[in-house]
Amino acid sequence: MFGTSFADADTPFSDADIVIYGIPYDRTTSFRSGSREAPNALRRASYNFEASHFEHGRPPELRMHDFGDVDDHIYPEDMFDEIKFCISPAIKSDKFTVAMGGEHSVTAPIVNSYDDVSVISVDAHLDSRDEFMGSPYSHACVMRRCSEYVGLDNVFVLGVRSICNEELERDDVISHITSFEIMETGIEKAIQDALDSVKNERVYLTIDIDGIDPAYAPGTGTQEPFGLSPMDVKKIINGIGSRLVGMDVVEISPQYDHSGMTAVLGARLIKEGISVFYKNR
Repeated sequence: MFGTSFADADTPFSDADIVIYGIPYDRTTSFRSGSREAPNALRRASYNFEASHFEHGRPPELRMHDFGDVDDHIYPEDMFDEIKFCISPAIKSDKFTVAMGGEHSVTAPIVNSYDDVSVISVDAHLDSRDEFMGSPYSHACVMRRCSEYVGLDNVFVLGVRSICNEELERDDVISHITSFEIMETGIEKAIQDALDSVKNERVYLTIDIDGIDPAYAPGTGTQEPFGLSPMDVKKIINGIGSRLVGMDVVEISPQYDHSGMTAVLGARLIKEGISVFYKNR
């Protein structure tokens, strides 16, 4: 039925190359909540597009499965265990995973389920605090948690433009490029710098929608002006290319997305990642 699963994701799990997960969790949100509603908004928006993209083509064997939503939990520790329990079988079976948040904290347990990956993030914020509002599992700490799992030299953030002193006045600063630098030197150089910086060949891409300028993606909890363009993020996905093993799109808040354009953009970025995966298999 229209909108109950991601478009074209009707293959059984065992036969699928790609598994899509909804993670409706936003209990550590620090400003405007509501990203728990994003998975279904992304599913509905996915029907806006053609099954194939003329740029990449669509293999006839396209096989995707929509797992549905993982169960919600109050405590972040329980939520992290639930995410790992649900997504690990797909990762162990070498399937390409796509997660639809939910807040950005959901990325950490996904990354922890992989072996030997790098993490490239698109984000307005560095998200590298040790803890925030009393919790080490806050969405403001996700890159710090990821760095603990994969190593500091395997994490890189693109498009940052909001960093607190606590995140910079330390010896283990998360590697990053600001949106201001990208505007000056171009997205192609930034992508190459990120890929050269991380050590593990395989890359997990996490896209916090607030990394994109709110003029293009207003439906998010923590808007930050002077961001990347959608085309920049498309180029990031294509630049990672054959190294891409999984991705997520997080922090879309449908109640602030009055035209639906943010969900449409998020769904299109997911389809871009899927197309790039198939193209480079």
